[in-house]
Amino acid sequence: MIGNKLHETYRLAYGRGMTSPAHIAMFSIAAHGHVNPSLEVIRELVARGHRVTYAIPPVFAEKVAETGAEPRPWTSTLPGPEADPEAWGSTLLDNVEPFLADAIQALPQLIEAYDGDEPDLVLHDITSYPARVLAHRWGVPAISLSPNLVAWDGYEREVAEPLWAEPKKTERGKAYYARFHAWLEENGITLHPDDFAGRPDRSIVLIPKALQPHADRVDERTYSFVGACQGDRAAEGDWQRPAGAEKVVLVSLGSAFTKQPAFYRECVKAFGDLPGWHLVLQVGRHVGPADLGEVPENVEVRSWVPQLAILRQADLFVTHAGAGGSQEGLATATPMIAVPQAVDQFGNADMLQGLGVARHVPADEADAEVLRAAALALVDDPEVARRLKDIQAGMAREGGTRRAADLIEAELPAR
Repeated sequence: MIGNKLHETYRLAYGRGMTSPAHIAMFSIAAHGHVNPSLEVIRELVARGHRVTYAIPPVFAEKVAETGAEPRPWTSTLPGPEADPEAWGSTLLDNVEPFLADAIQALPQLIEAYDGDEPDLVLHDITSYPARVLAHRWGVPAISLSPNLVAWDGYEREVAEPLWAEPKKTERGKAYYARFHAWLEENGITLHPDDFAGRPDRSIVLIPKALQPHADRVDERTYSFVGACQGDRAAEGDWQRPAGAEKVVLVSLGSAFTKQPAFYRECVKAFGDLPGWHLVLQVGRHVGPADLGEVPENVEVRSWVPQLAILRQADLFVTHAGAGGSQEGLATATPMIAVPQAVDQFGNADMLQGLGVARHVPADEADAEVLRAAALALVDDPEVARRLKDIQAGMAREGGTRRAADLIEAELPAR
């Protein structure tokens, strides 16, 4: 009975000219910063009647299943979401080699997982190299869902080439590119590895345009900015602002770069004795209360928090400036102190400061005195508040989840 009613609903809806249901396959890696941004888009596609499969390592299968998508588990060789950040190494080649190795070993798994059930369209995180190979093999469109900044006209010349100049001269760097070239050629792809990894045919960008460097030089025929796709996050739990708290500050370095006990101690010094302030300190799995020393009563130490729920009530956000946290701060109009730790976070920190809504504090300068001074300058500045409200309104106009789903449906081949 339920199946018949659902079928009739589809028949009536799609008979009025809506996109017919399709099989859409999403591919990502086991990392919160790469999975979380896509989840609301996936949920929306399922709600529109599409069958969505999501290829993901088992640790994220339950989270994916909650959207209504069908998890397609595969085994990854990358460090997991709870791994020590040091597992990623410290050099550029340390960072990129694992992704290529993982892609090469994952491809046969994914070919088998989709044998006889090829999708009509492929969605993929920017790190999922096998997805683009599979789309090529299957002859279906591929759309990148980018959780962070994208390339602009001149990106290679201004950023990539200087970054890679020295590594490309080394034997290790040459071997990396040779292996990448060979893998692509084996799969019938003639693109250079840099273009394959960094220049998608089509991309939906899951950040606000305000966070994109050189946004005026981004080709919007390829890249569509839809802003934050956050959902209500009710399943993550709620948080109540303590009675009597005049100011609330949240400190979070995300999910990957949390092994920073010295920094957390400086945060306790900065905000722990400020009259009327309440500090929520998310420290992750690698730091415990014993690493922090004596903690005042107005400091709440948690291994994990419902970040968006807190930001909706917070007066200040001390963040590592990851793409997810940065846009959550903007979406909730929360002033930020950006203390970047790695990769794109340095650029995000500069963008936030350039927007006039944050202070970029380098990690080696983030002591209690500097943090407190930045906080007091930000939280009562009416110009900061005005700019945040303007950006928040602009983000709302970008369309978010619904526009992302509309753009994906527009790329579905005629069926």
